[in-house]
Amino acid sequence: MLEVASLSVSYGQHRALDNVALSVGRGEIVTILGANGAGKTSLLKAIAGIVRTLPGKQVRLGEHDLAPLPAHEIVECGLALVPEGRGIFGDQTVRDNLLLGALARPGGRGASAPQIDRALTHFPALRERLDRPAGGLSGGQQQMLAVARGLMAEPRFLLLDEPSLGLAPLMVREIFAVIARLRDEGVTVLLVEQMAAQALALADRAYVLERGRVTLSGPATAIRSNPEVVRAYLGSVRAR
Repeated sequence: MLEVASLSVSYGQHRALDNVALSVGRGEIVTILGANGAGKTSLLKAIAGIVRTLPGKQVRLGEHDLAPLPAHEIVECGLALVPEGRGIFGDQTVRDNLLLGALARPGGRGASAPQIDRALTHFPALRERLDRPAGGLSGGQQQMLAVARGLMAEPRFLLLDEPSLGLAPLMVREIFAVIARLRDEGVTVLLVEQMAAQALALADRAYVLERGRVTLSGPATAIRSNPEVVRAYLGSVRAR
């Protein structure tokens, strides 16, 4: 469903991504592993059209050539990014945050109550808080809102950047369960996640990014049992 090739990003003299290539099949969850500074967030932002890339990149989502498109047109092609740090508007209500997520979808300005209801199917805790300022939500509820806002664009493909960041273990399990359900409903997912063991247990395939380059890729089960991955990212966790 997603094909990326020759994707490079530089910030001044720093090459954040160097000739990255990857693919994601329809209905898959694919996870990106890497240390801080490896380029994971830059990769998601580059696919979403948010950061400037160097010439020559190839990015296709199904029948759409995303390479020349600005970010808002990429969303219209069916791709949505849930950013690291959630990026919600704290002074706006939960409802207004959701409505903002629908703006890039055709007809999004007229988002209806049933559309909001569908986005909240996975997040019942938000229903009774629709008219409260989003800044008053707990960290876990804000992460729920960030994902629900992304779903308001009705994406076929979802980019998730560190959805477990700063969350309690119980909330982490809930977020991962939601990601699994989204795949069952037909949403394809590219996941950047610091909790490598949990991400590999959920994913179909994985890529390892080091200093802006893909150094390893394959089925998640194989990556999870790779000795270098165990040593670098899983610590004492062992594949089962």
